[in-house]
Amino acid sequence: MSSIDFTTARHNMVESQIRTNKVRDHRLLDALDEVPREAFVPQERRGIAYNDEDLPLGGGRYLMEPMVLARLIQAAEVMPGDLVLDAAAGSGYSAAILSHMAATVVALEPDETLAESSSEALGELELDGVVVVKGDLRDGYAKQAPYNVIILAAAVSEVPKALLDQLADGGRLVTVLRDDAQVPGQAALFRKAGEVVSHRALFDANTPVLPGFEKVKGFVF
Repeated sequence: MSSIDFTTARHNMVESQIRTNKVRDHRLLDALDEVPREAFVPQERRGIAYNDEDLPLGGGRYLMEPMVLARLIQAAEVMPGDLVLDAAAGSGYSAAILSHMAATVVALEPDETLAESSSEALGELELDGVVVVKGDLRDGYAKQAPYNVIILAAAVSEVPKALLDQLADGGRLVTVLRDDAQVPGQAALFRKAGEVVSHRALFDANTPVLPGFEKVKGFVF
């Protein structure tokens, strides 16, 4: 594993996977070129950290495909003064990227093991402005709300109401909506204006569905 040049792999990811897929935000590109993705995947998978695919983290959880994550973050229009909620933060990679773009990032993670590993990885990189909190994703994290941006870097059948309620006026939420694991999902941008939340589809994405957020099937005779 030590023979892998992660710096070159990271730069190649940005140039071949990200720039070529309509990502033009220079702050985002710089963050992706700086944050070591390999530090946020299990040791045994670090050799494929920069593959163009979702990487298993265990327990049905995944580190989102780099291109999809980048396009979601770009669509959220993260500003330097923003307060961001990174819901389902997983191993902490998305929070690390966002910390280079926003003022403060709250990384919400329900899985205790992932919360601990993400906190450790973020701490080793000495990233300022990121705090990892453990809690139920359906409840969001009201203590720090309202948020300018909420990132839900996974596929869900629907966005929990609490997350939409915790958006600030003018706030943006991005995620992937997916009802059926056999059908591609659609990345979506939600925007809050006053008390009204609207959303629009962005692009297709095969992002795995977040455990517990699958569509509930109705009764079939």
